[in-house]
Amino acid sequence: MSAEKNKAWRNDAHAKVTGRAKFTDDLKFARCLHAAPVYSDYVHAKIIRVVTEDAAKAPGVVKVLTACDVPGTNRFGQIIRDFRIFADDKIRYHGDVVAMVVGETRDLAIRAAALVRVEATPLHAVLDPEEALRPGAVLVHEQHGSNLVNTHRVRRGDIDDGFRQADFVIEENFRTQTIEHAYMEPEVAVSVPRPDGVIEVCGSMQHPFSTRRFVAACLGVPLSEVEVIGTPMGGGFGGKDDTAAIVCARTALAAKLLGRPVKMVYRRDWSIRESYKRHPYRVNYKMGVTKDGHITAVQCKILADGGAYCSVTPWVTWRSTVQCCGPYVVENVHCDTQGVYTNNIVAGAMRGFGSPQMNFVVEQMVEIAAKKVGLFSIEFRRRNMVRQGSVTITGQKLDTHKVAMDEVLDAVLKETGYEEKLAKCSHGKSATDELYGIGLAMSYRGVSLGAEGVDFCAAIINVQPDGSILLEVGVHENGQGAESAMSLLAAQELGVSLGRIRYRRASTSTVPDSGTTVASRGTIMGGGAVTLAARELKQKIAEAVCEKLQCAIADVRFANDRILGRTDGETISFDEAIRQMFQTQRFPHAFGVFRAPRVSWDEHTGQGDAYFTWVYGCQAVELTVNKKTGKVKLLHATAAHDVGRAVNREMVRGQFFGGMAMAAGYGLHEEINSKDGRITNLNLNTYRIPRAMDLPEMTALIVENPDPQSPTGAKALGEPTTEILAPAIANAIYHATGKREFALPIKLSAQPEELPEEECRL
Repeated sequence: MSAEKNKAWRNDAHAKVTGRAKFTDDLKFARCLHAAPVYSDYVHAKIIRVVTEDAAKAPGVVKVLTACDVPGTNRFGQIIRDFRIFADDKIRYHGDVVAMVVGETRDLAIRAAALVRVEATPLHAVLDPEEALRPGAVLVHEQHGSNLVNTHRVRRGDIDDGFRQADFVIEENFRTQTIEHAYMEPEVAVSVPRPDGVIEVCGSMQHPFSTRRFVAACLGVPLSEVEVIGTPMGGGFGGKDDTAAIVCARTALAAKLLGRPVKMVYRRDWSIRESYKRHPYRVNYKMGVTKDGHITAVQCKILADGGAYCSVTPWVTWRSTVQCCGPYVVENVHCDTQGVYTNNIVAGAMRGFGSPQMNFVVEQMVEIAAKKVGLFSIEFRRRNMVRQGSVTITGQKLDTHKVAMDEVLDAVLKETGYEEKLAKCSHGKSATDELYGIGLAMSYRGVSLGAEGVDFCAAIINVQPDGSILLEVGVHENGQGAESAMSLLAAQELGVSLGRIRYRRASTSTVPDSGTTVASRGTIMGGGAVTLAARELKQKIAEAVCEKLQCAIADVRFANDRILGRTDGETISFDEAIRQMFQTQRFPHAFGVFRAPRVSWDEHTGQGDAYFTWVYGCQAVELTVNKKTGKVKLLHATAAHDVGRAVNREMVRGQFFGGMAMAAGYGLHEEINSKDGRITNLNLNTYRIPRAMDLPEMTALIVENPDPQSPTGAKALGEPTTEILAPAIANAIYHATGKREFALPIKLSAQPEELPEEECRL
């Protein structure tokens, strides 16, 4: 079967649908011990003593571990080393783990965990980010001297002059909520001590190399003494980074100390209590516009609650800053962003990574501005949105790739009949109980890590003597289909059938550290590395067979499992070419590295080429609002996204639908609720994710403009699909009810029978 005919192919589908796939909890080891975390009921407290004696004497308990048992560092983090393997000096949030009980069975470990006591002095809990920044506020981390995690800024043009040019100045305040990733598989890890002293770690984590760093630091050993093995995982959506790695580190510590395999499987309430969430934002947004509908200035203040530890708050808020004006050209911008420590649940990476919050703000502000100047909202967008050669708010010229903003917008408008349906919106008036509305939102998104980090990825192609192919790539399979995409790209580039390729799940000891599988970088970075490795391999094969084919190396071609020379010349099979290479002492082995093009950033001014390429998207949604109950029913959602090149079209469609489903929950249903710093909805029966009946019919419009900087032409899709449906819903609700909503999730009460006329006009 050719790769081109199998674009819906997925290498792990059969194993997963038949239940044969081995997730971490399915792994069994002889003499395996089981662990359970220990929490306290404190939200903020100075630890005097963790009392473990009663738990240690409980039936089946082998050991109770605390910070005192950590031989390496108990504190680790990707940016600031403040995350605790076990709480040591203080408890900083209700999810801090103070100890871990290791027992012969999981049930015995859980029972004994209840016997651990914490003696501590309660401290005032800082639960409001604005309070946390006030002079004299109680400090979450005393050594930092303040509760400020980080600041970012954009300074472009003259903000005062920009507002002087404006005929109208609009200012609004927005809030977004804390939400849970709600992956199907909670955190789980198992660590096994090998006879050679290496600790093997398997776990439901997104980033094997980050996990290895956490584990090695905790154990106080070199990276080479820890091997993290990629394991199928039941969902992550950005949520299995820091906290999942720490779960792995705890089991590795126990395995190292006890000389036996140790497994820890989280309950759902532990997972929600401890794992980081999407950052809640408070945003003050001020926009100046002219009578003819041009944005002259934006002043923006962003406050992000980072919770008790830094995690990746500086990176999340950096993206929010870079994209604080959405896909619009604004000459004068003044943005200040602050990440703040509080005693709330830790905030970290989640699908969208700082863009869903800001798109909720920006895409409503442009519609408010359009109404203020009396323009159709689509026309207002067209007058301000980025186009080929536009300069972004950070001074980056968009000229290295196709800027597809018009293309995705036009695709959605045509598919939905947007203008005709907008004219039918209720605007608060209806003869029935149902108010109808349609809304739209757009975005552009920087691809991969950008100036957040060093961005490169490796792939290894190792052809066996019989012509079968082993493929390894430094990106992780998080359930998104990365292995399938990499295999398809290798088969297409080499001109061979998919049946030849066996994707070898990499470990941290077999492929170089290629960074984290985040920022929708899997296909563009991993696929780029695969393609470059395949091209290197083709060069080696061509050198080996060109004499037999009686042609120049440059004339050798690969197609349908054969190697071809001149059009009318001799051909040989792929298998024969590989045999010839081994006979002539040449290895058909290639190592490919894709290095992202260089970017730049000035932290003082917020200027530079933040990302090496961008993706563009537009989504629209139709809905009804029941006047009596305020219930919102989503009818149909349409999305168009420029993906560069669709490697596997059915998996691309799956990313569309999954992203929109998550965004529907963000817009209407999901919220972590807390009382005095303690989460009150610790299970999925009280944490409201969308059900099938809550979701609309969905249409996916795949737009392809291959990127010249990507070896495959592919760009990114995982996150863009989830970042703009919430503002589209907010705009649709406005067109249905005539009332604007400034906070997420949107919770509507019964509507008045009839709104004043001035509230109903477009």
